[in-house]
Amino acid sequence: MNYNSTRNKNTVVTASQAIAQGISEEGGLFVPQSLPQYSLDDIKALAAMDYRGRAKKIFADYLSDFSAEEINESVDAAYTAEKFGSDNPAPISYIECGDKKISVLELWHGPTCAFKDMALQILPHLLTKSVKKTYSGKEAVILVATSGDTGKAALEGFKDVDGTRMMVFYPVNGVSPMQKRQMATQKGNNVSVVAIEGNFDDAQTGVKKIFTNSEIKARLADNNMLFSSANSINWGRLLPQVVYYFSAYCDMVNEGKIGLGDKINVAVPTGNFGNILASFYAMNMGLPVNKFICASNANNVLTDFIRTGTYNRKRSFYTTISPSMDILVSSNLERLLYHLTGGDDARVAKWMKELSETGSYTVDDEIKARLGELFYGGFCDDEHTLETISALYKNENYLSDTHTAVAVNVYDQYVEQTGDKTPVVLASTASPYKFAKSVLTAVSDGQLPDDEFAMVDALSAQTKTAVPAPLASLKDAEVRFTTECSVDEMPAVVLGSLGIN
Repeated sequence: MNYNSTRNKNTVVTASQAIAQGISEEGGLFVPQSLPQYSLDDIKALAAMDYRGRAKKIFADYLSDFSAEEINESVDAAYTAEKFGSDNPAPISYIECGDKKISVLELWHGPTCAFKDMALQILPHLLTKSVKKTYSGKEAVILVATSGDTGKAALEGFKDVDGTRMMVFYPVNGVSPMQKRQMATQKGNNVSVVAIEGNFDDAQTGVKKIFTNSEIKARLADNNMLFSSANSINWGRLLPQVVYYFSAYCDMVNEGKIGLGDKINVAVPTGNFGNILASFYAMNMGLPVNKFICASNANNVLTDFIRTGTYNRKRSFYTTISPSMDILVSSNLERLLYHLTGGDDARVAKWMKELSETGSYTVDDEIKARLGELFYGGFCDDEHTLETISALYKNENYLSDTHTAVAVNVYDQYVEQTGDKTPVVLASTASPYKFAKSVLTAVSDGQLPDDEFAMVDALSAQTKTAVPAPLASLKDAEVRFTTECSVDEMPAVVLGSLGIN
C-alpha cells in the first residue's frame, strides 16, 4: 500500500513516509493509491472482535510497511481501559427523538474528553515508528493548528515522547475557556503552546506555510530535525478514525439494532472535514452507508459547497459556541475531491491554487452532482444549538455538547426535508463539560456563576452527571503557557522554541 499526493500523483511514498512527513513537498495531502475491500463476511468477522482487534485488522491493510508486532504494540498501548474508561473506547448511546432513533457514537471518553483522542492516542506510536523507518536518528518537530480539541489531544498524546517536540498554535479568542485551560496547563518537557492573534484558519495557514518553507526546512535539517503534523492533514490522524465507523456498525449489528448488510446514514459535526471523510473511506471499503450528513455551525462554508459546488471562504467569520467547527478552510476536502475526480491531481491542484489566490473555486457539474448524491449539507446557528441541547436533555435525558447538538439539529433538518429514516450513526465529538457555560445556559433557568469551574460544578449538580476526572483536575493545575504572537511571527516563534537562531 503506497500513497500519492493529491496535487502530484507522481509523488509516491510508503505509509511510514506519509505519516512521518505529514504533508507533501508541494502542499498536497497523502492519499492511499487503493482501498482494501471488505465483504459482508469480512464485516461479520470484525463484529466478532473487540475494538482493538478491529483496529489491528484495518491498520494492517493500510500500513503495509509496519510489522504485525508494531501494529499490535501500537493499538494495545493506545486503546486501554485505563485511558478510555472501558475496553470499548467508542461506545454507542441509543436515544429516541420523537419518531427518530439515533445511535450516538460517543467518541469523547478518552483522556482529553474529545474525539481527537481516538486518533491522537495512537498517532505518537505510529509516528515515532515511522520516523525511525524513514528518517533514522532525526527528531520530529510536530506543529499543530487547533480550533480547540486537537491541540490538547495532541499535547497529551505526545508529551515526553522520545524523539519528538510539539508546538501548538490556537486562536487566542477562538476556543472555550476549558479548552484554553487544558492547553495552558499541559505537562511535558517537549511541548509548548502559543496563542495567535487571529482565527483557526490563520493558524492553519501559518502552519502550512512553515511546513512548505524550504529555508526553514533546511535549517531544521541542519539541526537533524524534520517537520511533521498531528492535524488531520496527516494520514496517521485520519486512518484511526476509519476504525470507529466500522466498529459502530459492528456494535449495532451485535446489539440487534440493524441487520448485517443494512445501510446506515452517518451524521457528523464538521469543521476541517476529517471526521466525516473517514466515514467516506469506510463506505468505499465496503461499509454499507446510504448518506453522509455534513453538519456545520454558522460558518457554513461546507453547506454552501455541497449545495452549490462553489467553495468560497470570502465570507464573515463567526466565533460560535461550537468553536471546534469555526473553520472556513476545510483542509481534508482536498482528499475528497481527489477521489471524486478519479485521482485528477491537476484539477485538484488548480482548485487549491484558486482557493489560495482568490478565496474560492467551483467544481464542475459532474463533481457537484456526485457531491449531492453522497452528502447532505446543513447548518445550525447558536440559538438553535442551545435549543437542541435543551430539548435533548428535557425530552431524552441526554446531555449533549454544543458540537453534537449541531449534528442532531442538522440531522433533524435532513429527516424533515427527505423523510429518510435510515438508521443513523451520529458522531458525538466532545464532553458537554468542555463547554459548560453554553450547556448550562441551555439546561438551566437560573443565573450562571461567574467562574468556569463553578459552572462545571453547577452543571453536574443540575444534571446529576459526573464531571470527567481529566477536566475536574484542571482547577488546581499550574498554568505553564501564556505566550501570544501574530501570524507573521509564527516562523520565528517556532525556530526560537527549537533553539535555532
